[in-house]
Amino acid sequence: MDWNTLATTLFGPAHGIAQDGDLLHGHVTFDDAPLAVIGTTNHAPIGVRLALAQARHVLDTIAHHPRRPILLLVDTQGQQLRRRDELLGINRAMAHLGLSIDLARRRGHRVLGLVYDQALSGGFITSGLIADACDALPEAEIRVMRIPAMARVTKLPEALLTELSQSNPVFAPGVANYVAMGGVRQLWRGDLRQALREALAEAPTGDQRAIDGRQRGGRTMAADVIERVLAAP
Repeated sequence: MDWNTLATTLFGPAHGIAQDGDLLHGHVTFDDAPLAVIGTTNHAPIGVRLALAQARHVLDTIAHHPRRPILLLVDTQGQQLRRRDELLGINRAMAHLGLSIDLARRRGHRVLGLVYDQALSGGFITSGLIADACDALPEAEIRVMRIPAMARVTKLPEALLTELSQSNPVFAPGVANYVAMGGVRQLWRGDLRQALREALAEAPTGDQRAIDGRQRGGRTMAADVIERVLAAP
C-alpha cells in the first residue's frame, strides 16, 4: 500500500500529510484529536540529511505540541551506503534520530511505528523499533539481512542458514517472523482506523519485545537473560 492511500484510509483525503522527497511529515486529526505523522517513502535510504530531517520534525513536535502522539510511517531500504554519508557521520545522525524518538517517549508522547511497505536494517532500527510499539501491515517486508549476506558475515553455509530459517525466526526474513520474535507487536488487518485506535489506546510504554518473543516462541532466551541480569547483585 502506498503512503497516500494509507493516509487517506486513516485520516481522509484532506489528511494534511506532505511529501518532501522521501520524507513524510504533517499533523492530522484522528478521532477529533491531533496526531503528528513523520515517516519515509520510496524505499528511502536513510542518509545524514534524511535522518536529521526526521529528527527535526520529532523535536519540533516535542517543543511545540507537548505530549501529542506521533505515528512513524516506515518504508526504508536501510542506511544510505555512500562514502559522503559515512564521512559526514551517518552513525551519529542515525543515533540522533533514535535519541530524538526516545526523548519524545520520555516527555510523554505516545510513539507508534507502522511498517506499511519495507523495513530493512539500520533505517528500521532507528525509527520503528524505538517506538513504544511497532506494528505492520500484513503485506509489509521486514528483514535485517538477506541470507547470502548473513552467510558472509557469520561464515556459515547458506544451505545451513536456509535450513535454520525454516524453524527459527531469528534466521528468517518476513513480517510474520518479526511478530514471532516480538519486534513487531501485531499486524493491522481489516479496519485500519480501528487498528490505529486500538494501538493508540493499548500500546505499552515499556519495552515488551523480549517478553512477547518468549511467549510467541520466536526468541526463547532473551527475556530470561534480561531478567537474570536485572536480578544480579
